[in-house]
Amino acid sequence: MRIEDTDVERSQLRFRDELMIDLGWLGLDWDEGPDVGGPSAPYSQSERGAFYQELFARLERGHRVYPCYCTAQDLELSRKLQRMSGKPPRYAGTCRNLGPAQREEREALGLKPTLRFAVPADASVEFIDVVHGPQKFASSDIGDFIIRREDGTAAFFFCNAVDDSVMGVTHVLRGDDHLTNTPRQLLLLDALQLRRPGYGHVGLLVGADGAPLSKRHGSTSVQEFRERGFLSAAVLNHLFHLGHSSDVDGWLTASDMPAHFRPEHLGAASARFDESQLMHWQKETLQRMSAAEIRTWLGSDDSTEFVELVRHNVVLPADAAPWAAVVRGELPPLGPAEQQVIAAAGPAFFSAAIDALDQSGADLKQLTKILKERTGRKGADLFMPLRVALTGQSHGPELAPLLQLMTPGTARRRLESHAKNP
Repeated sequence: MRIEDTDVERSQLRFRDELMIDLGWLGLDWDEGPDVGGPSAPYSQSERGAFYQELFARLERGHRVYPCYCTAQDLELSRKLQRMSGKPPRYAGTCRNLGPAQREEREALGLKPTLRFAVPADASVEFIDVVHGPQKFASSDIGDFIIRREDGTAAFFFCNAVDDSVMGVTHVLRGDDHLTNTPRQLLLLDALQLRRPGYGHVGLLVGADGAPLSKRHGSTSVQEFRERGFLSAAVLNHLFHLGHSSDVDGWLTASDMPAHFRPEHLGAASARFDESQLMHWQKETLQRMSAAEIRTWLGSDDSTEFVELVRHNVVLPADAAPWAAVVRGELPPLGPAEQQVIAAAGPAFFSAAIDALDQSGADLKQLTKILKERTGRKGADLFMPLRVALTGQSHGPELAPLLQLMTPGTARRRLESHAKNP
């Protein structure tokens, strides 16, 4: 676990803490990291400045870098001119061959230089991408790039590359929007004579509509999914199958996933994050939980009988609330379809149901037997109006155990409310 926090403005300590909480909730542990230490410490890049400065000095001694005094306005103007001439925008090498006097002149004006890597001319950078296969980039298309900001801090992809190398990372798996960064990083590692890790670039996640993920697609952070009641095993299984063709299509424990993960099975095409698929893995996870575990997840003190009754009708904790209301609360107003069922049955049916309930109690089998004898109704014509009157819904858990969990007064009151309506 490495914390990449060289961007001071965007790297508050709370973000690190939230990240580690989210990973801990997912069950993703680490052998080394800022909280447990290890042979590659420190693990926060903000604490590795001395190491980066040592590498900058090494590059300076080898004449592989140079100070650049171009301002943001200078660079934007250069990019505009390149676009106007039909060329891809890249650094024009303005400061590459400045002499000592020219550098002193610019520093006298108060200009603080960045440090740019001098990309060798007429070279090529080649590597085997785990996902895309053989890759080859011409150095003439890259342009000299910044590795140290004007405030003296290391640029992100410089830290990223050298830390991967010295910390023993074997495979760098990341989004394909970083593919063009890889030749730059390899040039850096080669210049520093540091080990190259393997690289693989996967398609970025998109929404079900094919557009980049955003707030309009719903939850966009682990914390938001957790707060909605999604289970960590469900999120893990969904992520495991996104953009990865495993040899196992079914549900896996976190401990089993490594054995079924293959970098070469990662996809180059964008993977679609569809919440309906996440719902599928949520149901799969719930099926494997005990009643006690589900009760804890629901955050309730409901009986085991209630939990077992509703477990196949809930996907998120909020889904249990209507069934709790069925058992011990007030039902919401009926929908149009349910109102039609009640109207079709008529008040006389519910008056007969009240008499049957007085004789049968919470025994649904006995209640329906008596009601059938008195009304002549059977099948759906008998069960559906009874279900709607007692639960407010035409579907859901079995009616018999629901009736047993209700108080006699609750069931009678609901039947009475429809018997009184002409």
